[in-house]
Amino acid sequence: METVTFRSGAYVPLEMHKARIVQRVNLEPVERRRDAMAEAGFNTFLLKNREVFLDMLTDSGVNAMSIEQQAAMLRADDSYAGSETFFRLEQALQDFFGTRFFLPTHQGRAAENVLANTFVSPGSVALMNFHFTTTKALITLLGGSVLELVSEAGLEIESDLAFKGDFDLTRLDAEIARLGPEKISFVRVEAGTNLIGGQPVSMANMRAVAARCKEAGILSVLDASLLADNLYFIKTREAECAERALVDITRELGQLFDVIYFSARKLGCVRGGGIVTNDEELYRRMRGFVPLFEGFLTYGGMSVREMEALAVGIQETLDFDVISQTPIFVRALTEELTSLGVPVVTPAGGLGCHLNAFKFLEHIPQDEYPAGALAAAVFIAGGIRGMERGTLSEQRNPDGSEQLAEMELVRLAFPKRVFTLSHVKYIADRVSWLFENRALVGGLRFVEEPETLRFFFGRLVPVNDWPDRLVAAFRRDFGDSL
Repeated sequence: METVTFRSGAYVPLEMHKARIVQRVNLEPVERRRDAMAEAGFNTFLLKNREVFLDMLTDSGVNAMSIEQQAAMLRADDSYAGSETFFRLEQALQDFFGTRFFLPTHQGRAAENVLANTFVSPGSVALMNFHFTTTKALITLLGGSVLELVSEAGLEIESDLAFKGDFDLTRLDAEIARLGPEKISFVRVEAGTNLIGGQPVSMANMRAVAARCKEAGILSVLDASLLADNLYFIKTREAECAERALVDITRELGQLFDVIYFSARKLGCVRGGGIVTNDEELYRRMRGFVPLFEGFLTYGGMSVREMEALAVGIQETLDFDVISQTPIFVRALTEELTSLGVPVVTPAGGLGCHLNAFKFLEHIPQDEYPAGALAAAVFIAGGIRGMERGTLSEQRNPDGSEQLAEMELVRLAFPKRVFTLSHVKYIADRVSWLFENRALVGGLRFVEEPETLRFFFGRLVPVNDWPDRLVAAFRRDFGDSL
């Protein structure tokens, strides 16, 4: 079930669960929110959670687990080697993907680290529909480079294109011919492109990419971290897959790609990750890096309790009512904000609702980080912690100049089964108020800038006193309200 029909005709997401355990949150006064943002260096990653009302930074590791997952954690076998927990998880993944071999890791970027160290060499190129921050950083650290081949239409922030994450197959063919297979470390498909708005990839496109890789003798890799959302869109937007069982789709993916890796913080709703493959030679090449970087082969840096929960969570991913929960809430907020004139990425994707900072703060130049400024302003306006996905999330060029992002977005992530419709209404109210007062918001500049992954640790300051002016406007319009 996705929705029920309301007499008003409005699109209303329906929670297919009930709350059994709750966590208290706080909504601080606007003045305190401004001060907390300043203390965090205008970087939402550095906020203390006690200051946050709605934590929409990410869905990674903060999804709600089911009662079945919680119960499974009690039977964990904590043996260092040969744990029954490992074999239960291995079997769950074999059932899910139809693959033979499994390497556990403590999270998705740890799996990327194993892949990079196994397959990336200096001067090699990884082709992908779009990069993710840690993926690119690990590849470049080893002397490789990344080439993005998402279709041109996928970079249109507002459109009605159902699968904006699809590869441009013509460009893929051209780059394989230009570079030659020997220079390509792998071709990576990200199923649910994180940095361009959680936009899905079609099954047809994944088949075409995998076929080209097989023909050319190039390693094909699927990042399945956001696969749950992508499965929902394959079922609802791709006619040929509408009547297919979800397990048939996941097993086809297991046969299409040479290697599949995932963050279990997203896929499976626990803190961990892993790599699966059908190729024994590839498995053996990667295997040695697990005890070197992660832990022994039967836990790979994961807690055995979370491994038990993951075995259940993987199976729950084959329940349409489970995988629908993030996309339907993203759609609800996207449609609500669109109706209020707020610029957002369309169509609604997975992962979260994405504000278009290019239009929202078009008066701020890109080298003053409009998406970063918007993320800070959203927190001040509503206690809502989102994530900058723009130039701040890029790495500087070798000459020190800015690598300006293709998009300037603020992601308001929807962890699975966490928020309610009243939260959606509150978010829409505060964000639309901010849009009406957007001229008050100014840019940011660095005062502490790490060389790598600067968006995690960097500290910034506003270019003028715009946070104080925003607080004054809030009090003018909301009075004593929080």
